[in-house]
Amino acid sequence: MLVARSQRRGKRPQIGFGNYAMKFDGSPDLSNCYAQVSGSGQGSNVCGAAAGPAQKLRLTFSMFGMEFYSVDSLLTEPSASMSFCPRSVNPVPPPATPVRPPVTPTTPPPALRLPPPATPVRPPVTPTTPPPALRLPPLPPLPPLPPMPPVSILEASACPHQSWTMPEHKCYWRAVSPDMKVAVVFGLLAGRRYGTDMTLWQGMQGRSDPYRTLLREGTTALLNSYNSVEFPYNAITVVTRMNWALMGSQKSVLLTALRFMRANSGYGRVTCKFDTCK
Repeated sequence: MLVARSQRRGKRPQIGFGNYAMKFDGSPDLSNCYAQVSGSGQGSNVCGAAAGPAQKLRLTFSMFGMEFYSVDSLLTEPSASMSFCPRSVNPVPPPATPVRPPVTPTTPPPALRLPPPATPVRPPVTPTTPPPALRLPPLPPLPPLPPMPPVSILEASACPHQSWTMPEHKCYWRAVSPDMKVAVVFGLLAGRRYGTDMTLWQGMQGRSDPYRTLLREGTTALLNSYNSVEFPYNAITVVTRMNWALMGSQKSVLLTALRFMRANSGYGRVTCKFDTCK
């Protein structure tokens, strides 16, 4: 296949750059064909692109009975223009080669030398004589501890009021003493009922009266609660039930006294673990 371009009279020569397309009817096999652009015979007198070498057709794709071929560029540009071709008014100057200024070698500054660190001089240590040890005067001997009851507080024990009033068992009065006031131990309601001068030892002697019986058994229950942690009532419960009974009726006083009496007797299962105090 040969593509030729001719010049018309009165027209300026055309350089011929662009895309060209040709169509062939039928289904010819063009895989072994070549394409080349040819001028009109006056190529030597025309300033522009020149025809290049023939290029082989390449099959681009085939679809629906149609085949598309393409070739590489068919035109070339001469390395230098002919002598009769017009020159450019503003020719492009060749690229300037940058000139690097000469590098003047510089001498590095001398290294700074620091003086060696000074060795600290420690002042001489003057030995000191420690002061004489302070001696306290001899302390007086401590008084002997009071005799402890032989029974352990962790052991279950319940003693009636008769055991608490025996002189040989006074060492078991731990948290309270026989001379403490009833109003101080049981509170304001007990002070109004029994007076502010009655002691616990005097309250242990009460008989034949519901309120005196309540005070006797309540005091005994309080002593048993301090003597054994296994006692059914603790100290706070004894004081609380005493005040509830004093605020109630005489029947309530008797019932509370009977409950304390049963607890003080150990309900028939726990005995009194008192030994003679030394």
